[in-house]
Amino acid sequence: MTGYRSDLLRLLHERGYIHQCTDFEGLDALALEGPVTGYIGFDATADSLHVGHLMQIMLLRRLQQTGHRPIALMGGGTTKVGDPSGKDETRQLLTEETIRDNIARIGSTFANYLDFAGGAAPPAALMVNNADWLDGLEYIPFLRDIGRHFTINRMLTFDSVKLRLEREHPLTFLEFNYMILQAYDFMELARRQGCRLQMGGSDQWGNIVNGIELTRRMLGQEVYGLTAPLITTASGAKMGKTAAGAIWLAPHRLSPWDFWQFWRNTEDADVGRFLRLFTDLPLDEIARLEALEGAEINEAKKILATEVTRLAHGDAAAAEAAETARRTFEQGAAAEGLPTVDLPRGALESGLPAFRLLTLAGLAASNGEARRLIKGGGGRINDDRIADAEAAIGLDAVTADGVIKVSAGKKRHVLVRPV
Repeated sequence: MTGYRSDLLRLLHERGYIHQCTDFEGLDALALEGPVTGYIGFDATADSLHVGHLMQIMLLRRLQQTGHRPIALMGGGTTKVGDPSGKDETRQLLTEETIRDNIARIGSTFANYLDFAGGAAPPAALMVNNADWLDGLEYIPFLRDIGRHFTINRMLTFDSVKLRLEREHPLTFLEFNYMILQAYDFMELARRQGCRLQMGGSDQWGNIVNGIELTRRMLGQEVYGLTAPLITTASGAKMGKTAAGAIWLAPHRLSPWDFWQFWRNTEDADVGRFLRLFTDLPLDEIARLEALEGAEINEAKKILATEVTRLAHGDAAAAEAAETARRTFEQGAAAEGLPTVDLPRGALESGLPAFRLLTLAGLAASNGEARRLIKGGGGRINDDRIADAEAAIGLDAVTADGVIKVSAGKKRHVLVRPV
């Protein structure tokens, strides 16, 4: 179905968010009647969300932009269990204190994308914690009232369980219960908040369907599920996974500069798609940008990087990152805003081998990798190519800004500051 009447489904379709829906016509009609409350769940396994969560965050943003009410459901309860979806190993169990701290930090990220003050249109977004109802459950009553609606036969067919068992990796009884708890979340939100829609990545389809069926049986209410495609790059890589690790959304985990750089390095073939998914730019402007060819596509990448960083970190941080990039790459200056590493002054007094400086700066994972980088012509000190991996780099390399600019290739730079 593509002839959507509601602004919600039309926008989601035009921008590429739709993978599956349990009932397109029913959800389309519901969205025409008035504000729909919809939710997505996020477990608090770390103190920051990352780029892998950004599709879901933007889904909530689109929901609110079209006049509906989004709920960001924090998994204060389900994080204690751990979602087995897409995992070969049991997640590390976190303490309740750690989970609470993680949720508090994650809340600031949602505040950048959703309006929690709201008004008549759109309604205010909500942030809810499923610990509010899961923590108080009693085991035997829960099994009698909720567990009887789930058969082991069917639970074994869901990918989150089946794939783990096929690979002969252990699946704990604790994790096995996750899908029941997630289904219970949907039913509780339907009862407490009038929630009629659950959204998520395509790997959550089975869990979403479970919640729909449980809500129908227990409340006699029609609810809906919609999933977005899992995002991979044009080359097939998993979105947000790099050699350096996850691309975090919170600045205490990843600087706005490094975040900007990640998006600036987008593959040419992904620029238009990522502009539609992760920015608010109008579709006609996106069409113009993705039509650029050759060196001009780099301008589209800079706009992508700036617009995504603006949403995640605000106007000032995005502008600073873009200006840092301009000065670094276009003027060759050791610009403020680049990642900075402090190094004891004494270590540089007698001179450090160039390969060792690259490693200490975090531009190579090992001394061997640093040597290979230099041998391939990719190592630079203050924009000058390093000819010898053993060359001693001392205090004489410190610039007037009080730093040494260390580079790996043309796009990765760190300022080393003697202290």
